[in-house]
Amino acid sequence: MSSNAPIGVFDSGVGGLTVVKEIMNQIPEESIIYFGDTARLPYGSKSKETIITYTRQIIHFLMGKGVKVIVVACNTASALALETIKEEINIPILGVVKPGAKVATDTTRNGKIGIIATEGTIQSGIYNDYIHQLNPQLQVFGKPCPLLVPLVEEGLLDDSVTTEMVRRYTKELLEKDIDTLVLGCTHYPLLRKTIQKVVGDQIALVNPAYETARSLKEVLIQNDLDKKDMEKPSHQFFVSDGAEKFKRFAKSILPCEVVETKDVNIENY
Repeated sequence: MSSNAPIGVFDSGVGGLTVVKEIMNQIPEESIIYFGDTARLPYGSKSKETIITYTRQIIHFLMGKGVKVIVVACNTASALALETIKEEINIPILGVVKPGAKVATDTTRNGKIGIIATEGTIQSGIYNDYIHQLNPQLQVFGKPCPLLVPLVEEGLLDDSVTTEMVRRYTKELLEKDIDTLVLGCTHYPLLRKTIQKVVGDQIALVNPAYETARSLKEVLIQNDLDKKDMEKPSHQFFVSDGAEKFKRFAKSILPCEVVETKDVNIENY
């Protein structure tokens, strides 16, 4: 595998762009191929078997593009499909849950951590497992937030409806006296300002995207896959539906020019 090959990144929709943004900021020399499964989102309410099937199809697509490493920029797929897929491919693959769990463990002061995520991620218990592996004494409280992904996908980032839903979802966690809140879905950092306003400045928000990019850099170096040439990176974006809508959203948050987004019939993979 050439070290100059691109990095593959995927998510159920636009949320994974928060990870792409961190990769571009921290490893700006690397090229990226992104796939957003916009036709089949949200992932959070679907079964483990379905998520594994979707993930396999996307992995086949990305590997067909010659990627050197894959980042599962989706907490639900990281929780439900990553360990299965790891056994099926011969290139490095990493998710977003472990990095987020580590940061939360290092951040909390009173030992009480809240997790907001999709139903699939919360029900898997994966954040609890990773956090307790690092420190069994910590208390972890999870809350599924099924409506936040659709609200983000519709671009309602500053809408009063979104603020109200964040308030409802976090009320129970705040009553547990948490001091750290993990944004356990890659869509949620796009709501960071709203979430911070609702929970207050005394609650530390953990964005796994930042730590995932750091972990990716380490994986590239460890496997001698960090880019060696000085050519300008090129980025490609693919979705399973709504290419123009996705392109407009990507242009609004990424530190690069998004020239084109292409539709792909992912079912063919």
